[in-house]
Amino acid sequence: MSAPTLHLEFVSDVSCPWCAIGLSALQRAMAELDGELQFTLRCQPFELNPDMPPGGEDLAEHLMRKYGSTAAQLTQVRDTLRQRGADVGFEFGTGPRGRIYNTFNAHRLLHWAGVAHGDQQLALKRALLRACHRDGRAMDTTEVLLDCVGAAGLNESEARDLLASDRYVDEVRLLEAFYAEAGIQAVPAVVVNQEHVIPGGQPVEVYVQALREIAALDG
Repeated sequence: MSAPTLHLEFVSDVSCPWCAIGLSALQRAMAELDGELQFTLRCQPFELNPDMPPGGEDLAEHLMRKYGSTAAQLTQVRDTLRQRGADVGFEFGTGPRGRIYNTFNAHRLLHWAGVAHGDQQLALKRALLRACHRDGRAMDTTEVLLDCVGAAGLNESEARDLLASDRYVDEVRLLEAFYAEAGIQAVPAVVVNQEHVIPGGQPVEVYVQALREIAALDG
């Protein structure tokens, strides 16, 4: 008898540090459940700041304005993120991330990878997360996006043509609207079998338990 298959949608934004932690933890949970459960995993778009202008904004100023955070609170959060990242094998940069950027074109590339190169979508997602959170690069520039495409083993020329066009603009907007209308207001969120939602960047053991419980419910 074959192991049950769970279909996972990882709804997230490249600019979200908890999404980097959540994806790494989810992958570890999937590895721990290998043989007990089978999985498909697709990355889906969510923009935390869809109106972010070209060139982005200073991250500290942005967070202070958006959430009312203090400088001391931001330092504490950065330390927490680095520790949580280290626990699941994701490396954050050693200094504060300077700016936050519009990520819509990154989502267009991820959609393209999912449609045309499904096996490499996850590699592209991880390359984008590293560029953003480890390396502090400008995530709204063609140069950085193409570097991530190359790091994922995808065709940079094809990606450059896509970025110069409006391909997948409508598809990404529709997906963003779909998940918003489904009630997802914060990321990361793992949607399982199009029905169950595991919210937040959870520890590995929480994902393991939740996935087992969902498999039992849907079995």
